[in-house]
Amino acid sequence: MQQKTITTDVLDIAYLEDGAPDGWPCIMGHGFPYDVNAYAEAALILAQAGARVLVPWLRGYGPTRFRFAETLRSGEQAALGADLLAFMDALGIERAVVGGYDWGGRAACVVSVLHPERVVGLVSGNSYNIQNIARSMEPASPPEEAALWYQYLFHNERGRRALERNRRGFARQLWAMWSPTWAFDDATFETSAASFDNPDFVDVVIHSYRHRYALVTGDPAYAAIEAKLAGQPPVRVPTIAIDGDSDGVNPGTAHHAKKFEGFFERRVFAGAGHNLPQERPAEWAQAVLDVRTAAGPA
Repeated sequence: MQQKTITTDVLDIAYLEDGAPDGWPCIMGHGFPYDVNAYAEAALILAQAGARVLVPWLRGYGPTRFRFAETLRSGEQAALGADLLAFMDALGIERAVVGGYDWGGRAACVVSVLHPERVVGLVSGNSYNIQNIARSMEPASPPEEAALWYQYLFHNERGRRALERNRRGFARQLWAMWSPTWAFDDATFETSAASFDNPDFVDVVIHSYRHRYALVTGDPAYAAIEAKLAGQPPVRVPTIAIDGDSDGVNPGTAHHAKKFEGFFERRVFAGAGHNLPQERPAEWAQAVLDVRTAAGPA
């Protein structure tokens, strides 16, 4: 895969590209705390199937940089969706298969619901990833609350300092807890962990986990988008949603089916945790190919 950079109004977005330049566009997004290396194997499979695969580093990760010091280092869902749309615009991509998991899946869902004309099909890890911030203070079951310990830690300044001082330690802890059956080695982790050295990583992460609970305000530039997302709009583009049956942070999303209209299929990757494309690259790539087929002729 070749590393490139494209400039938007807000960011210099670094990304990896694989496949023929005239291939069908496929944009995949990584989550927290992961990076573009989650798609190394899946991208190769997709490129061999004729895709032009584009995998950007999210804001706050890797070589992606904010253009201006005064820009709020927001990690809110509207910002992630706006970044994805701006990425498509900067590259002149009219329509694409979009997908991702965790933060990257959220960005893909945001674009899918607000700009369905730009989306051929959606592959979404953990299904409907748009946050319902208005109901964020409603408690979940004890096991679900226990799994979210890191979010609550990030709500206070002790958590900020902890992440700043030990980015790799917290990320590795989450990798192990969220994917208990994935036997990743030191080299695999370190390849991705370099992306957490981004100077804006901590600010973006902390803002993300505070904003989703309405503990901080968002960037006014994205207020209109957040207002639309508050209505929890349905996904109307062809979608394949995926869960891992060993996901240590998400107990499953079968109940999300009602949020999808039109073609929808939910798949469960046996033995997989949270980092779906890296743990099951062939199955992830097949889901991308299948949703494109389900969408019909371009």
